[in-house]
Order: sequence, then C-alpha cells, then structure tokens
Amino acid sequence: MTVNFQYVGVDVSETLSAFTEEKLEKLFNKYEFLISATVFFKQDENKHDTGKICNIELSLPGPRVFATSTERNFEVAVRATIKDLERQLQKRKEVLKAH
Repeated sequence: MTVNFQYVGVDVSETLSAFTEEKLEKLFNKYEFLISATVFFKQDENKHDTGKICNIELSLPGPRVFATSTERNFEVAVRATIKDLERQLQKRKEVLKAH
C-alpha cells in the first residue's frame, strides 16, 4: 500500500497522517485491487471554522476514484471522504464481479 500525503497551506501533522493511513489500510485490506492513494489536506481561506478540506484519490485498474469533503476538522473530513470512497468502491467491485 502506497499513500502519498500533500499538505497545501497546512502544517504537516504526523498524527493526522497516521490516522488517515489507518483508515485507508482498512480499504486496502477490503479491496485488494487498490494500488495507491494520494491524500491532500487543504484549508479554505474563506471559511476558517468549517474550511478543513480532505481530498483522496485512489489508483486502481480502470478510472481513478476520487472523493472530497469539507468539515469542521480534518479527522471528520477524512472519515466522510473514506465513507464516500467506500461507496464508490463497492459499486466498482460489483462491476468487476459481473465480468
């Protein structure tokens, strides 16, 4: 499992990286066709209280899967983004089973 973290306008956080990697580990174990993940953490300058943005892009055979969420803190944003990715991966898995 390869996970690349990019902090855009935000201080690098080892605990946030570890938290995100732990959550992604569950996805990688459940969906064996995943190759890698790229995680972006950003701060929306206009919304200081709810402007924590988490973007995650997953590489897998076929088109890439991408999800984003904006929340009050990064941990909640990570959970929401991964929940959205899991929904997309479940659909992709059904398509792969059909072939």
